Formats: sequence, C-alpha cells, structure tokens
Amino acid sequence: MTHRRGLGRAAVLRALAGFALALAFWFGFRAPYERLLASAAEAVLRATEQPAVTRLGVGDGEILVERADLPPGSPRPGLPAADLHFNLVLLAALFALDPHPLDGRRVGALLLGCLVLFAMHIAALVFQVRSVYAASLGPWSAEHYGAAARNFWTGGFHFYEVAGRFAAPFAIWWWLRREDEGRVGGSRSRNRR
Repeated sequence: MTHRRGLGRAAVLRALAGFALALAFWFGFRAPYERLLASAAEAVLRATEQPAVTRLGVGDGEILVERADLPPGSPRPGLPAADLHFNLVLLAALFALDPHPLDGRRVGALLLGCLVLFAMHIAALVFQVRSVYAASLGPWSAEHYGAAARNFWTGGFHFYEVAGRFAAPFAIWWWLRREDEGRVGGSRSRNRR
C-alpha cells in the first residue's frame, strides 16, 4: 500500500491561515524588527570599517543610511525595509502546511527558521548598504570601490533581491522539515525493534 502525499484542502487552509496570521504579526511588529535589523547590520558594518562611520536608522518603512565621512550635501539613501524581510510571512505559511503546526517541535523549528532568516536579513542589509556605497554615490563610490568590489556587493545584493529572498524561506523550511522527519523516522525505527 502506498501513501500519497500532497497538498490537501486542510493543508491549503492551514497555509492560508498561517499566512494571514503571519501577515498580521508582521504588520504589527515590523517597525521593532526593522530597528533590531538596522542595529545588528550597523554593528556588522562598523566592525568591518576603518574608521567606523556608518549609522543605520529607521524611518517610515525605510532603513536610513548615514555615513560620517560623506561630504555635506551628498545623498543620504533610504532603503526600503519591507523588501528585505517580508519573507518571514512566507516562512510561517510554509510551516503552517504541517498537519500539526502548533506541535512543540514544529514551533521550535519555526523559531529556529526565523533566527536563520534573521541572520540572512542582516547579511542582505549589509550587502545592500555596501552596494549603495560601491555604486550609487557618484565620484565618492568610484574613489573608494574598485570594479571587483562593486560587482561583489551589487551582485550579492541583487542575488538576494531577485532569488534569495524567495528561495531562503523554502530552503529553511525544507531543511528543518527534513531534520524533523529524520528524528521522527529514527524514533519509529527504534520503537519497532
């Protein structure tokens, strides 16, 4: 007898409910999340600068970039924040597909997945800020970043923007789903002995 796996009506309804709940949570907590994200990315940027001159702030849905050594009057970019982290909603919807999404192991896996995605958001914001520095500040960019650095930072951020922000939630969900299935399958085979 074969067991057919697929998306049944219940799984689709769970995913829609998970999406709706995650979207409401995201709207309610995105401003504090953006502050946390800006603070963490600023720490990474400042740790890799000599001297440490970058400051990241949060505006109305934007990460505001300030650099102390830029000439007065040069542009101070505002980066759209939601583009970086809206994929948290997708991750939650994927975890809601599980037949028992509120099981302790699944909730723990979702929280771990959110931590991994948070680290990816930090990296994406660092790449975005560096790509602005490397390619968007006119003569200052040309003076401080060579062609290889421009390609590295802009290419890395564009990869996240085009593919990574969508692929990351699926990869995290798949990895943690497989980890959980491996533990459940292993305990079942030990119980049969």
